[in-house]
Amino acid sequence: MQAATSFRFRRELPPGALGVAMNIPTLLTLALVLAYPIYYAAYLSLHKVSLAELRRGIFPFVGLANYQRIFDDRLFLLALKNTLIFTAFSVTVEIVLAIAIALLIDQKLWTSRITKFLILVPYAVPPIASGLIWSFIYSFEYGFLNRILFTTGLSNSAVAWAGDPATALFAVSVPYIWRTLPFAILLLHAALQGINQELYEAASVDGAGALQRFWHITLPLLRPIIVVILVLRTSFAFAVFDEVLAITQGGPGDATWVAAWYSYKKGFSPPFDIGVGAASTYVLAIIIGLIAIAYVGLIYRRTE
Repeated sequence: MQAATSFRFRRELPPGALGVAMNIPTLLTLALVLAYPIYYAAYLSLHKVSLAELRRGIFPFVGLANYQRIFDDRLFLLALKNTLIFTAFSVTVEIVLAIAIALLIDQKLWTSRITKFLILVPYAVPPIASGLIWSFIYSFEYGFLNRILFTTGLSNSAVAWAGDPATALFAVSVPYIWRTLPFAILLLHAALQGINQELYEAASVDGAGALQRFWHITLPLLRPIIVVILVLRTSFAFAVFDEVLAITQGGPGDATWVAAWYSYKKGFSPPFDIGVGAASTYVLAIIIGLIAIAYVGLIYRRTE
């Protein structure tokens, strides 16, 4: 019996090898779901793949010609510009609002539980459904927003929020912020719970006011999690698609053409130039990666 037991123990895998073995199914799944599509998109970006090639099943190799085409395309450069404006505005507003709401919840008022419930509601709404809801809110004829402005006397006429090139990108940004804000609030609220309250008590004894306590204690201790939110939210904002599809579909004109919408229209609209669409997605992924590296390399190191 003892010999059998010792033999069984000798056949057990070491912890490192056991961890690898347990993760093999997950790694295989990720390889099929992520690695292969990424490789195949890279393959398509280097070949001419349009409707004619899809019919023949032959994709001629064109090297970097697809990348050259998108950088020569004025619409792609406009889409990148709109994406940068959208990302800068949405991420900045989201972080400011998230910090303010997280601090409000942390006050432990009687309304805190209600507030916690309400901030989770947008997170539970699917992106397309959220966009459709906001498209009705923005409606020129029967939109709820125009009715409020008209009733309160703030506007004498209806405003085409999603139909005016001057306001269309802003109209797309607001629903995106509304949908993604709960994620940032939850992270900041969790970070606030980990701050030692004795720091605030010592600062109060020294005569520090609420603003001084926030600036010298709260904000420095929140900087690591703010960097995480910056990286994640910037990456997702650069790939915004659902709100554009549901509210403006790139219009009016090309006012809300963003990088992801450009890739979609190139690859899935006539003449179905999938090679150019794949190349544009890779350019977008490279830009997102460079921004993430800049955040981690510049901001995070300074924070530590």
